[in-house]
Amino acid sequence: MSKQDTHFFNTFSLVIGLLIVIAICLFALARVVAGETQGEQIKAEAAYQQSVMQRIQPLSREAIAGKDNSALAIVENKPAAAGSALPVPKTGTEVFEQVCSACHGAGIAGAPKAGDAAAWAPHLAKGKAALYQHALQGITEGSAVMPPKGGRTDLSDDLIKAAVDHMLEMVKH
Repeated sequence: MSKQDTHFFNTFSLVIGLLIVIAICLFALARVVAGETQGEQIKAEAAYQQSVMQRIQPLSREAIAGKDNSALAIVENKPAAAGSALPVPKTGTEVFEQVCSACHGAGIAGAPKAGDAAAWAPHLAKGKAALYQHALQGITEGSAVMPPKGGRTDLSDDLIKAAVDHMLEMVKH
C-alpha cells in the first residue's frame, strides 16, 4: 500500500468511528429524554383510552327480566334545544341557498352549476316536469347523483318545485 492509500484509509476510519460515536451518544440522549417523559405519556395514554371507551359505548342498554338492572340509568327523552334544528326555508330562494347551493353552487357530483345555461341545456330539454321529478325523487344518472329533495326530505314538494323554478330563473338571467 502506498502512503496516500494508508492516509486515506486512516482518515476514512476516523470519520466512520466519529459517526458511530455520535450515533451512540444520540441514542443514549434519546433514552434519557424518553425516560423522563414516558411516565406522563402513559398517564395521558390511559386518559385517552378512557375517552375512546366512552365514545364507543353502545347508545343504549336494555333491561333484562330476571337480571340486576340497577346499574342502568333511566334517561328521559328531552326535546332538542331551540335553534338546534335546521331552519325551515319559506321560499324557493331560501331552499336554494340552504340546500341546493351545496352542490349546484359549485357543480359538485355532476350537478349543473346554478346560472350556467350550457350546463342546464340538456336538463331543460327534458322539460320542467322531469326537472321537478328529479328534484323530488332524486336521480342517479351517469356521474350525476342527487338525493330526493336534495337530502331535505322534510321540505314540502311545493318548496322544492319553487327552488327548481328559482334555479331556472338564474339560468335565464
